[in-house]
Amino acid sequence: MSAPSNFGRPVVTRIAPSPTGSMHIGTARTALFNWLYARHTGGKFLLRIEDTDRERSTEGAVQVIFEGLKWLGLEADEPAVFQFARAERHREVVQALLERGEAYRDYMTAEELEAERERARAEGRVVRSPWRDASPDEAPGRPFAVRLKSPLDGETLIDDQVKGQVRFQNNQLDDLILLRSDGTPTYNLAVVVDDHDMGVTHVIRGDDHLNNAARQTGIYRAMGWETPVWAHLPLIHGPDGAKLSKRHGAQAVGEFADMGYLPEAMRNYLAKLGWGHGDDEIFSDAQAISWFDIKDVVGAPARLDWAKLNHLNNHYIREADPARLTQLVAEIHESRDWKLREADLSVLQRSIPLVRDGAKTVLELADATVFVLRQRPLELPEKAQALLTEETRGRLARLKDRLARTEAWEVAALEAEIRGFAESEGVGIGKFGQALRAVLSGGSPAPDLAGTLVSLGKHESLARLDDVLSPAS
Repeated sequence: MSAPSNFGRPVVTRIAPSPTGSMHIGTARTALFNWLYARHTGGKFLLRIEDTDRERSTEGAVQVIFEGLKWLGLEADEPAVFQFARAERHREVVQALLERGEAYRDYMTAEELEAERERARAEGRVVRSPWRDASPDEAPGRPFAVRLKSPLDGETLIDDQVKGQVRFQNNQLDDLILLRSDGTPTYNLAVVVDDHDMGVTHVIRGDDHLNNAARQTGIYRAMGWETPVWAHLPLIHGPDGAKLSKRHGAQAVGEFADMGYLPEAMRNYLAKLGWGHGDDEIFSDAQAISWFDIKDVVGAPARLDWAKLNHLNNHYIREADPARLTQLVAEIHESRDWKLREADLSVLQRSIPLVRDGAKTVLELADATVFVLRQRPLELPEKAQALLTEETRGRLARLKDRLARTEAWEVAALEAEIRGFAESEGVGIGKFGQALRAVLSGGSPAPDLAGTLVSLGKHESLARLDDVLSPAS
């Protein structure tokens, strides 16, 4: 178990997504690592909704975040914090920084700021406002922004748990805007104030925020607050090594759910993207919590590997409770306009253990159970009808009579009956097996013969044979 934190109190981690669209798989992995580290250390995992972009933040997108975390099994330990609602607190901190002499009012107009940017580019330096050291008595009567008064020399050291020590020269860090001229707080200010007020001890996030860590450290220091432990995670790349994009397939958590992946498989797989425990590929949540330490995350980008994800998902499908899989499969069938009856659920539950071994996703599992839902009389495809020669019909009729006398309607017993029948006929099972499968399944994918019979049940199996063997057919 790792030490509680540098703060002398339990670890507090957080995930802070913006509700401006779907929940990206990279955000899901960041949430997982925060959740694992909090659980590993006996700490808390919190959620903050960074909804300050009012034009793009929507209630629907907020719900996507809640639903995505719930589906993944990563719900926060306390109610979510909404950043926009805390704007007054953010402005309060800016006022404190002004009073401390750690911030200043910048009265540059848009034209003056653009001119300063041009000069800074030409001279190879960062933007510096002429109002940084001006007397308040000189202030004009016009709108102003508030900037942090950053140190002009020395360096800012980020001791990152993943990246190691990263040094930033202070003369390359501009005076961060804290409040815009319209009075709205900026992202970097709001993040620091919220993390401090929420008691966050470890900021675990994507390495696209590494530069922000240096700028945010300045706010912590100016307020006399303890800086959190930083851990910046590498991005997830596609199988080709390029940054993950739409051309690589699914990117959002909801897409993976819709494609038939189980949340426990996603947790196992995402944990392996940049972290691992020896050669262990498959592990429980309890094992991941026991083993996980943020210091063990590798600094190189991880690659999305569909084959590994499918392998893991197949494992968890084979391990899942058939009743749970039945509900998931039933929902898929209903979304495909199947009108399921109550009896269909029991048939699905009986068939799932017999067909799931080859299913990489729940969608494939649903495809593998279509044969049990088909309504009699089944319409056989031409290829199946061609198998029903007079000789084969006679053989299937004799097999039906034998099956009707079979009391133990179980896989092992039915396998023995089919083998025994083939021996009594003096032929191999191949002489009638393909036709039998077609009659029972209607040409839909199905398991082996005994598995198909058990899935359908005795009454339905014999009835499907009767449909084909009756004189009218």
